[in-house]
Amino acid sequence: MNDCSEKILAGERITREKAETLVSMPLAQLGSLAHRCRERITRDAYGGRGSEIVTYIVDRNINYTNICTTQCRFCAFHRGLDEGYVLTPETLDAKMDELAAEGGAQVLLQGGHHPTLGLDFYVGILERMRARHPQINIHGFSPPEIWHFAKLFNMSPRDVLARLREAGLGSMPGGGAEILVDAVRAQIAPRKCTSDQWLEVMRLVHEAGMTSSATMMFGHVETWHDRIEHLDRLRTLQDETRGFTAFICWPFQPRNTRIDLPAAASPVEYLRMQAVARIYLDNFPNIQASWVTQGPQIGQVALAYGANDFGSVMMEENVVSAAGTAFQVTRMEIERLIREAGYEPRRRTTDYRLLFSCDAD
Repeated sequence: MNDCSEKILAGERITREKAETLVSMPLAQLGSLAHRCRERITRDAYGGRGSEIVTYIVDRNINYTNICTTQCRFCAFHRGLDEGYVLTPETLDAKMDELAAEGGAQVLLQGGHHPTLGLDFYVGILERMRARHPQINIHGFSPPEIWHFAKLFNMSPRDVLARLREAGLGSMPGGGAEILVDAVRAQIAPRKCTSDQWLEVMRLVHEAGMTSSATMMFGHVETWHDRIEHLDRLRTLQDETRGFTAFICWPFQPRNTRIDLPAAASPVEYLRMQAVARIYLDNFPNIQASWVTQGPQIGQVALAYGANDFGSVMMEENVVSAAGTAFQVTRMEIERLIREAGYEPRRRTTDYRLLFSCDAD
């Protein structure tokens, strides 16, 4: 056993340099180390039984508009003003009603960087959702959207967040992180906020008493060194705020995009990336398996590579599917997959509180 493995098994924090040595480690050995980290971190999360539980949430993605001025090279979803859409209040109501009927705990609300919609539009969406379904948490927007709003409305990001929170925003997803290295962002998303700006919004979110997730989209123009830098910046902010609830990574999907790759990163590459993240992000309580891009079976395997959460039923998904990936599973299928992997499935809230025991059927 090498020095790095001994540190990991002892629960000690590893450096960026040590993390880069994990890249060449045999996959099975790396997965075993990540699983040990997962067990240690989750053991006491739910009354001493955390290591036996795999959580998931019932939610819905609502993309209020696909009109976007950033035109990121990796995105197959965005459209211009002449061919895009903005959802009507009545359509939003219908989508939220369907989510409530399924017992949904969360709505993930995100959209493109629309060049003309005013602050009242976004405040109105939140107030309408909160009034109609106060039991559903609004997990909404993203750091790039907040910077877009701040510039468009001539406000500070702090003031934008305060107004949105007052209107009903409950928490923030980790969208728009891609890779938190500006040299990479300049190649794939030059019109989006910088790495520092993304992190600053998340700091403000946490200071306001809200939680957020953190993400990584990998497998395009970045290197492993860039990936580790991304993880390190997340870990550093988490040391400061403790506001991140979970980390989710997924491979870039190249179909219908402007990044010329023959195929997405392989499932092996995905499992390696997730395992390294679980080991390095020692202050993140949860790692979410990305079955949306990898398929439910690989999502199931990911539970042996550091993941302790199976994500969401996701009644609707538009962005990833625009790039040619469209896996979907039901609540019962998620519970079956979790049980087959040897764990107890439990539905959760956005902040990872358990709701109730799942049925055994």
